[in-house]
Amino acid sequence: MIARYTLPDMARLFDDRARYTTWAHVEILASQAQADLGHIPARAVQDMRRARVPDPQRVAEIERERDHEVLSFLAAWCEDIPQPSARWVHHGMTSYDLVDTALGHTLARATDLLTDAALRLRRVLTGRALEHWDTVMAGRTHGMHAEPTTFGHKLATHAFAVDRSLHRLAAARRAVAVGTVSGSVGTYALIDPRVEEHVLAALGLAAEPAPSQVVARDRHAQLLQAVATLGACVEQIALELRLLQRTEVREVEEHRTGAYQGSSAMPHKRNPTTSERLCGLARLLRGYADTALENVALWHERDLAHQSVERVILPDSLCVGHYQVTRAADLVDSLTVDADRMRAHLDDTGGLLYSSAVLADLLAGGTEREHAYRSVQAAAHRTLAGGEDFGTALSAHGVRTRALGPQRYLAHHDVIRTRLEKLHELED
Repeated sequence: MIARYTLPDMARLFDDRARYTTWAHVEILASQAQADLGHIPARAVQDMRRARVPDPQRVAEIERERDHEVLSFLAAWCEDIPQPSARWVHHGMTSYDLVDTALGHTLARATDLLTDAALRLRRVLTGRALEHWDTVMAGRTHGMHAEPTTFGHKLATHAFAVDRSLHRLAAARRAVAVGTVSGSVGTYALIDPRVEEHVLAALGLAAEPAPSQVVARDRHAQLLQAVATLGACVEQIALELRLLQRTEVREVEEHRTGAYQGSSAMPHKRNPTTSERLCGLARLLRGYADTALENVALWHERDLAHQSVERVILPDSLCVGHYQVTRAADLVDSLTVDADRMRAHLDDTGGLLYSSAVLADLLAGGTEREHAYRSVQAAAHRTLAGGEDFGTALSAHGVRTRALGPQRYLAHHDVIRTRLEKLHELED
């Protein structure tokens, strides 16, 4: 895990002590089921419950001799379990019955944390979108002024993107919230399927329907694809805010503390560092998602090529994604919006943003399309070249038009607001 981009709640799920605690929990659940079926003594389960979860340092010491983490964990745990109870630990199980079932439980909880962060981001976006629904500004296509829109509308597009990502996360959680306790090649040869039923029910997991020895890795790939897509949606928000913070635009500004320093050499700088950081983290998430796809194909019933990769990409992807989404919500929530500057940029065009309405009026009045387009375009070029008001330039080209303003472009804007309000109501 990358400490700089990991928040405490997520970190606690993925450290070694948390992993070994979950492993012990899975072992106890399996042993309890074995005891209920009469396969091992009930006293053995009682002794397991009393045993301490082994210290990660002790597991590491044993692993230096055994070169097998699961066996080292079991050996360390059994040091606190008296004989003959210790002999019944891991009875009938294989390593990945333990590892993958515990992993499914951890990934489900981690996805829940990420989902909570994304729900907050959606709530902040819908709230601020409604706040600025009538904050008029210039819409831009290709980076150039296009037609009037509002800042609320802009935020609404991002709110709906996050909402779609929440649906993808929900599907991905169902995909990874699985386990298997089925033995060495998944045939239940040495373990009763009822043991698996007990373990998975207690953990809130579904069963891998046709296990090999491991849970299918397309499940993890689906989760990391969902995390990366959510990260890309956050990147789109952050990129937009970076562009709107440029010196010549300055329509929004990130919140900064009194201790903020933007440049080591230029004291005047106020750089969009939070937005830039969020964009950079999205690149990491896409890399993790791509690597997860490489883990899907394993040799026969299993190999070990995926293990070293997963130790990095699963915790890192969820930690980085959780951090990115959390900080994005903070960014939007505290964002300063300069409505006056937005309107000033709209007015600075001299009315050029209203050219499409002028063209539409000419066409409605019966003017041939090519002639109408060329007339309006010539007036626009005259305004651009000489700074003349667009209305005046239109008159010089013989074009009469109604009063120019943004209201006409927002006449049907409430249809989008109604959709946004329905999304906002989901927060209650």
